[in-house]
Amino acid sequence: MHTVVVGTSGVTASDVLAVARGGARVELSGEAVSALAAARGIVDALAAKPEPVYGVSTGFGALATRHISPELRAQLQRNIVRSHAAGMGPRVEREVVRALMFLRLKTVCSGRTGVRPEVAQTMADVLNAGITPVVHEYGSLGCSGDLAPLSHCALTLMGEGDAEGPDGVVRPAGELLAEHGIASVELREKEGLALLNGTDGMLGMLVMALADLDMLYKSADITAALSLEALLGTDRVLAPELHAIRPHPGQGASAANMLAVLEGSELTGHHQDDAPRVQDAYSVRCAPQVAGAGRDTLAHARLVAERELASAVDNPVVLPDGRVESNGNFHGAPVAYVLDFLAIAVADLASIAERRTDRLLDKNRSHGLPPFLADDAGVDSGLMIAQYTQAALVSELKRLAVPASADSIPSSAMQEDHVSMGWSAARKLRTAVDNLTRVLAVELYAASRAVELREGLRPAPATQAAVTAVRKAGVEGPGPDRFLAPDLAAADVFVREGRLVEAVEAVTGPLR
Repeated sequence: MHTVVVGTSGVTASDVLAVARGGARVELSGEAVSALAAARGIVDALAAKPEPVYGVSTGFGALATRHISPELRAQLQRNIVRSHAAGMGPRVEREVVRALMFLRLKTVCSGRTGVRPEVAQTMADVLNAGITPVVHEYGSLGCSGDLAPLSHCALTLMGEGDAEGPDGVVRPAGELLAEHGIASVELREKEGLALLNGTDGMLGMLVMALADLDMLYKSADITAALSLEALLGTDRVLAPELHAIRPHPGQGASAANMLAVLEGSELTGHHQDDAPRVQDAYSVRCAPQVAGAGRDTLAHARLVAERELASAVDNPVVLPDGRVESNGNFHGAPVAYVLDFLAIAVADLASIAERRTDRLLDKNRSHGLPPFLADDAGVDSGLMIAQYTQAALVSELKRLAVPASADSIPSSAMQEDHVSMGWSAARKLRTAVDNLTRVLAVELYAASRAVELREGLRPAPATQAAVTAVRKAGVEGPGPDRFLAPDLAAADVFVREGRLVEAVEAVTGPLR
């Protein structure tokens, strides 16, 4: 099994994906263990002094003015975890919780938090045992960290609360730890706070969304190319020299992808035949501009994620010179903004895909295709309601594009008076990514059928490979009306698993 070694300088996106989705094992580097021990020595020295230090010998948030005596400090750390584990609603996905735990471990191993090495090792042991704390949908405002979600994870380290075992069964966390030979931890000064103060949940969801969207933007270039073929459009608008004079990198990449997918097609360039067109409609002609803008948004979000993956997010932090200082680095604004930005780009990409699908089904605009791509229009309804489903998904995506990060509800008696709502932005982006996948699956379903209905003209080798692969995946081609939901579900899985991109790249080579 693949092993990810966590050091002091952060982790990569591929590390997060390996642990969250691939079940990779986690190990602490010797450098990390040394840094943990050194920082803990600083915290222990401060704990022994009479002067109050936030997070070490004081209360938290609005209660930070109270100095806590040494005999109550272990109780203080237990209490912050128990009281902050206040999530409600449905459980979040296993991959999100694993990303959350791993990214908190990443910051702990930076040597900036003051957590003991044995606590960090227990975090790794829980991940390696496949134990997943029960974390709920609601409880984070994206400021002072993803507090409730991280608290539910810390509760498992203490042997309290519920967790899911590697068999998928939810049981008391203490039982699961004991079965795997993992001793629960007794938290000491600063440790409870250090386990809660981070943007780890929203960052983990950003990293996974970026991976998913990288594949979906390639898929969108393919479905747009298929639709262009089916509509007998022109590929001349994809010429590199046209995109070079407006040099947005994403636009150029999308145009190059579509051009590669369409190479060798006999369907393109018929826009001036029986029903002459000077230009294709925007949804066809401007596909690279819209998808390209989304790709550039991905690039910006990836830069933010990379910076955050290299960060040590905690409050207070242990600095190299031995100071322990309060700060505001836990604020989720940088991550929240790009999560919302991505949701906007996703909604627009889905919207333009739906417009192409509608054009394929309308006999007045499809340039010779049968109404709704039906076998016997009137007796058959064809794909009429598939487009309804697609339109419903796009409508929801537009609602999900409303930014969460524009909101703030003050908390903690006005001590935390401006919050990021980054966790909420991340949760709605996950829904948006799912819906985009479904929207592209519907376009693929319609465009592949339409291409097959263009008898006498051969599609490009790459688009033919896509059509052949989707048929082998159980998505049926043209014919009389049938139960559509299974076909749409199969197309969804085909796109979601990256098989559309895989089929096309087997002909074109890697897409950009």
